[in-house]
Amino acid sequence: MKKVVFLLFLLATSLVFSQEEKENYKKVSASFMNNFNNEAYKSIFEMFGSEMKIALPLDKTESLFKNNIAPAGKITSMEFSKLRGTAHIYKTTFDTGTILDFTISLDAEDNINGFFAALHQPESKGPKLDRNTTKIQLPFNEEWTVVWGGTSVEQNYHVAYNNQKYAYDLLMMEEGKSFKNDGKSNDDYFVFGKQVIAPCDATIVEVITGVKDNIPGELNPKQLTGNTVVLKTANAEFLLFAHFKEKSIQVKVGQQVKAGDLLGLCGNSGNSSEPHLHLSLQNVKNMMEAQGGKLFFENIKVNGKIKEDYLPVKNDKIQNIKR
Repeated sequence: MKKVVFLLFLLATSLVFSQEEKENYKKVSASFMNNFNNEAYKSIFEMFGSEMKIALPLDKTESLFKNNIAPAGKITSMEFSKLRGTAHIYKTTFDTGTILDFTISLDAEDNINGFFAALHQPESKGPKLDRNTTKIQLPFNEEWTVVWGGTSVEQNYHVAYNNQKYAYDLLMMEEGKSFKNDGKSNDDYFVFGKQVIAPCDATIVEVITGVKDNIPGELNPKQLTGNTVVLKTANAEFLLFAHFKEKSIQVKVGQQVKAGDLLGLCGNSGNSSEPHLHLSLQNVKNMMEAQGGKLFFENIKVNGKIKEDYLPVKNDKIQNIKR
């Protein structure tokens, strides 16, 4: 899934051994919540320190909150969770049911000098999962590009989140671009409407439909994965496919599929800023309770060369070997 998180300024990293919320942070978080719920984004900007205001000018601050966080709804609570250095992390619940982790850092004058919004990370459940044991092919037959993939945060921002760890974001590119024309329409994107196929024999265990495709550049944090299909393999490994095109999913819960069967079409639904496929290996069906695992593919073409049992990384161009 596309990254919905925004590192607005570097946070302090000094060690702190107490895990109690400080009074100054309690006051600032209450003011932040009040301003956000009143759509007073300029007032949030005024809570920033001087360096933060330079890093995130007023127009960008208003755009960030209005277009990317406000769609989650009104904040009902900001519950102190833990410290990251001196910064405070708040489990932030919205009236739509969306839960994000807000990281807030303050300077010596109690001005905000760091803010980070990310999907909330619940405790993982189920058996430990390192990698797939099921033999998996790519879920498409044309050449696609790995936008996010790999085992380091630099290659793959998903690595920072246990429930999406090692997930892929995949799309199609031509001459270094993912779209033609001005990219303002989903139809401009090369991957939009392309077939997504079952990468192995499996059982359909979850299907989410009825989510509209976003306008490129906008997000839908209320429905994180958008139109979704989850497969369960014979080895009890779960594969989650997110952001299908509206009304394109061709399978139902309980259905048995074979490798190569059509699941649906690539779209731009859910928490997605442009058409792409989010694919992840999980140890349980529910993404919010899952632990992600490394997903290796059998006998695929990577940047023009054949690879076996390969884990694709950022910028790889990948394709199934034609048989």
